[in-house]
Amino acid sequence: MNQEWTKLTKQHSILGESPFWHPDEERLYWVDILGFSIHRLHVATGVQESWEMPQEPCCIAPAKTNGKPSGLVIALRDGFYRAQVWGGAITPLATTGTGHLDYDPKTMRFNDGRCDPEGRFWCGTMIEPMEMRASKIGTLYSLDLRAGHVHIDVQASGASIPNGLAWSKDSKTMYWSDSFNHVLSIFDWDAKSNVLANRRVLKNFPRKGEEAVYGGRPDGAAMDADGNYYVCLMEGQGILKLAPDHTELARIPAPVRFPTMPCFGGVDLKTLFVTSLRENRTPEELAEQPDLGHVFCRRVDTAGAPVNFFKD
Repeated sequence: MNQEWTKLTKQHSILGESPFWHPDEERLYWVDILGFSIHRLHVATGVQESWEMPQEPCCIAPAKTNGKPSGLVIALRDGFYRAQVWGGAITPLATTGTGHLDYDPKTMRFNDGRCDPEGRFWCGTMIEPMEMRASKIGTLYSLDLRAGHVHIDVQASGASIPNGLAWSKDSKTMYWSDSFNHVLSIFDWDAKSNVLANRRVLKNFPRKGEEAVYGGRPDGAAMDADGNYYVCLMEGQGILKLAPDHTELARIPAPVRFPTMPCFGGVDLKTLFVTSLRENRTPEELAEQPDLGHVFCRRVDTAGAPVNFFKD
């Protein structure tokens, strides 16, 4: 493991994802999708809590009601849910069963997601069976509850495993990647009307065999306060840092070969956290990297952008 990183967790996740730092609680939250659980850690004391879910919790975001913290918005396998308090009731907001969302939860589930700067929650659906992934039928949805009722928009499509969702510092550009197809795209975004336009490829990541040293594929992402975009390189043991003009600034060595998603936290937002996965790793891989599936942190020079809250 890279010596700059510290392992935070005592137990690993199968598929750790969706970390965020809650500024009011000074806790780090994340999900274990295949472990059917949401976790939170009070970093200063080391106290970790876990909350079992009825379905796979694919991503989460903190929520506010009338400007006050009020639990979480959660994307489970079949839709969007709301929990007002930790460990409390989980209320469906929009699911495949209500007709708000058009996908088959038998073969698809939600994956990467987060809130935009206006307080909407976004999440994309991914295809699970390998034989179906060439169809690129994953869809990106946004959920808006600010007017007091559920409003769903289909924002984009044409992905197999959607990931890397983030917005630029000026709220004019949205990032979205497809891990399976090794591509990172950007869109023009109008924050008020919530309209995406001018989709274009920012970067194609070479596949195995296309270059001498395989660098991994794009996974989860985060933004810093300067507007730089950090994306985990799954299988590449790195985090790629891109400037607002999209030039490559650095490849930060990750603590394990399979990092999944970064986020910034700590009181000064200068701690970089990263989740990782253990899913489907061979005995040889686990012997070489026994810390797969844990959450790690390290200090950085540039503060991160604070987490966006869901508003209802």
